[in-house]
Amino acid sequence: MEHFLSSLTFLLTLFTPIFLIFIPTIWVFLHFKLKRNLPPSPWKFPVIGNLHQLGSNPHRSLQTLSQKYGPIMLLYFGSIPTLVVSSAEAAQEILKTHDTTFASRPNLTIPNILLYGCKDISFSSYGEYWRQLKSIVVIHLLSNTQVKLLQNVREKEIGRLIDVLGENCGSSVDLSALFDSLTENIIYMAALGKPSDGELNKLVKQFLDMFTFFSVGSFVPWLSWLDHLTGLVGRAKTVAKEFDEFLEGVIEEHVAKKAREGTKSNEGEDFIDILLNIQKDETTGFTFERYTLKAIILDVFLGGMDTASKSLEWVMSELISHPKVMKKLQHEVAKIAQGRSVLVEDDLEKMHYLKAVIKESLRIHMPAPLLVPRMSTKDVKLMGYDIPTGTQVIVNAWAIGRDPTLWEEPEEFRPERFLEKTFNYKGVHFEWLAFGSGRRGCPGIQFGVAIMELALANIVYKFDLGLPNYGVKHEDLDMSEKYGLILHKKSHLLVTTSPRF
Repeated sequence: MEHFLSSLTFLLTLFTPIFLIFIPTIWVFLHFKLKRNLPPSPWKFPVIGNLHQLGSNPHRSLQTLSQKYGPIMLLYFGSIPTLVVSSAEAAQEILKTHDTTFASRPNLTIPNILLYGCKDISFSSYGEYWRQLKSIVVIHLLSNTQVKLLQNVREKEIGRLIDVLGENCGSSVDLSALFDSLTENIIYMAALGKPSDGELNKLVKQFLDMFTFFSVGSFVPWLSWLDHLTGLVGRAKTVAKEFDEFLEGVIEEHVAKKAREGTKSNEGEDFIDILLNIQKDETTGFTFERYTLKAIILDVFLGGMDTASKSLEWVMSELISHPKVMKKLQHEVAKIAQGRSVLVEDDLEKMHYLKAVIKESLRIHMPAPLLVPRMSTKDVKLMGYDIPTGTQVIVNAWAIGRDPTLWEEPEEFRPERFLEKTFNYKGVHFEWLAFGSGRRGCPGIQFGVAIMELALANIVYKFDLGLPNYGVKHEDLDMSEKYGLILHKKSHLLVTTSPRF
C-alpha cells in the first residue's frame, strides 16, 4: 500500500488547483441531480472521492469508518461508487439474496493486463464464458476425485518439509520460506507434473506485487494516462510477458510430450494435460483458446500458492503465541497417530481440534480480507437503500470475522468456539467468509485446506516449536500485517524446532 499512498499524494498535489476552482460546483450539481435513498457516506474530495481514507491497511480503515457510518456505506473511489459491507446480514444480502445481481467484476487496469483481459475465473465478468470456465475447473481440476488423486503429492512434499525441519533442529529456520516452497512444489507437481525449479515463486511474487500498486485509471478513467506516465502500465506488461513466456514454455513441453507418446491412459495427468484434452474435445461447445488455458493455470498458481502458505504462516504464528492451544493440539494428533512416524490424510477427519484451530486462525486472519470486488449489474434495493447499476461492492470479511456482536471476545484466539459451531468452508455462514461465498466463492477450497491440515498436523506432531530470539516471550511474537491481495505477515516467521520423540 506504500505504492498507493505515494501515488495518491502525487495526485492530490497535481490537482489541488482544479479541486478548489472548478470541480466543487459540478460535484454538487451531480450529487443532487438524482434523489435516491443511498447508503450513508463520509465526506469526500472531488475527483479522488474517499481514496485518501483507505490508508495502508484498507480492511482496518474501512472497519473504522463502518463503526461510524454503519455496516452498509457508500464511498467513492475516484468516480467509482463503492458499496462497503461490514456485517453478516448485509453480506448475506450481497452474496446470497442478490448473488446474481452482484456476481460480476469491476473493470480494473492491472488485472486486465495481467490476466489476458480478465479471462480467468477470479476476475472475468459474470456470464456464459465464466460459467463454462468454472464448470471446467470444478469438474476436471478441483473435484473431490482430482483432489484425492493428488494425495500422494501432498504427503510426499510435506514429508520433505518435515525432513528439513528435522535436519535443522536447534537452529533458526525461516518457516515462512519453507511454507512458500511447500505450496510451490505441490502446485507445480499438480499443474505441471514435474518438480519445481524454484523460479515459480519469484514470478508469483512479482505478479502479486502488481496488485498492490495504485492504478489511477481504474478509479478516475479520464486520468488513465497517468498510469502510463508513472510506468505502472509498462511494469505490468513486463510482468505479464514474463509469466506468459513461462506458461507458453510449459504448455509447449506438454504438447510435444503428447505428440511423442500418443494417447494413453489419463492416469497421472497433470492440470495442463487435462486442459489440453478439453481443448481438443469438440463436444464441449466451448471455444477453449490458448489464453484461456493460461488464465486458468495462472489462477491455480496465484490462488493456491499464496493463500495456503500465508494461512499456514498465520496459524503457526498463533500456535506459537498460545502454547496451551499448541499443547492441546499436540495431544489430539498424538492420540490419533498412536505412535506412527507420520500422519496421513485419512487421519484428518478425526482431528476436530485441528480443524477448529485452522478455522479460528482464518477468522482472525482472513486470507483475502476484502474478498475480490464485485459489481452490480442492475439497480437493486438492498436493506432499504437504492444501489445503482455499476456500483462496485466490497465485502469486508475481515471486519465481519471480528464483529463483537457475532463473536465473543473477537480479538482473542479461541479455537474452542469452532467446536461449538459447526461451520464448513462453503460460505453458508456469513459471519465467517474465509473463502468467500456464492457463485464467486473460491473453487479451490478442498485443495488448499488439504495442504494446510496435513502440514500442520505433522509439524506439531513431530516437533516442539519456539522463537530463536532468547528473552522474547511467545505472546510478544510480531503479528503485524502487510496488506495485499492476500494478507501477509509483515515479518517472516523464524522458529527453532526440537523433536518430540
